[in-house]
Amino acid sequence: MLVVQCALAAVLLLRRRAPVAVGWLLAAATAVLAVVEAAAPRSLVSVDTAGDAYPWLPAAAPFAAYAATAFGFRRGLGPAAVLVVLATHFWALPPDSPWLLQGVLFAGGPALLGLYVAARRRLLASLVERTERAERERHLLAEQARAEERSALAAEIHDLVTHRVSLMVLQAGALRISADQPETRAAADEIRETGAQALTELREVIGLLREPPAALLAAAEVGEAPPGRLSALVGESGVQAVLVEDGDPGRVRPVVGRAAYRVVQEALTNVRKHAPGAAATVTLRYRPEGVQVSVRNGPAAAPPDPAVVGSGTGLLGLRERVELLEGSLKAGPCDDGGFLLEARLPA
Repeated sequence: MLVVQCALAAVLLLRRRAPVAVGWLLAAATAVLAVVEAAAPRSLVSVDTAGDAYPWLPAAAPFAAYAATAFGFRRGLGPAAVLVVLATHFWALPPDSPWLLQGVLFAGGPALLGLYVAARRRLLASLVERTERAERERHLLAEQARAEERSALAAEIHDLVTHRVSLMVLQAGALRISADQPETRAAADEIRETGAQALTELREVIGLLREPPAALLAAAEVGEAPPGRLSALVGESGVQAVLVEDGDPGRVRPVVGRAAYRVVQEALTNVRKHAPGAAATVTLRYRPEGVQVSVRNGPAAAPPDPAVVGSGTGLLGLRERVELLEGSLKAGPCDDGGFLLEARLPA
């Protein structure tokens, strides 16, 4: 009997990992001891002697009963084991036995506590699930609101900006036909080509606004990589700029090359707006770890035209584009009165 007591006490160490198994071992041990008590002759096993066989039960029962109901409630097997223990007590012990009440208290009390803990755990899990579901719904509603805002903005750009730029392109074409001087025709051609390119880019922006934010990267990945057009961009920018390229542009992903193109485009536009007549140097270094873009201009040769000074949102949007690729962007004045814009784009 001492060996059985020690074995059952050792089994309690597994009550967290296998609460149902421990509960049923407790029930089986209780039933075996009850059968032995009921079948043994009174001359061999008296009530007091039988009582000596039960001292392990009050020590083991609370832990096993609590674990069986608190951690094994899901399939109902844990509470069933506790019911077997209680039923065995009522069957094997006389109504006036002191072990009857003690067994009920030591097995039933922890079992009820375990049921309460299990119910509270399920309630907390349900509250957590409801909170997470509400958070997901809130996120979806916010995404839907942002999508509606993007769609409205795309419609506004299409109705206003695109219409006016299209009208500008048509007027430039008419001016080219009717102009007598070659300089006027050349200027009209440049206006027409610039407007046509602006229309293409506006349509691209409108398409991106009508898609989720992730479409920005997807469209850039499958679009044409513009690094090969950098020389044309620098030459047609209206800025006295020099292009310096170091490395192999062909190893650059389209999305990175497109971002580098936008960095150079925005930088040269700012030079033309804020530093008229300034010379600029455009440097691109293609490395295995990524692309380094640098646009540096000298001091302005003339004051900027107030009519063409921008709102400052160009650099903000450019920074967002670069950070979307997990890159970095720095912009600031130089000691000589010029301006430096640097971007690092990972490979």
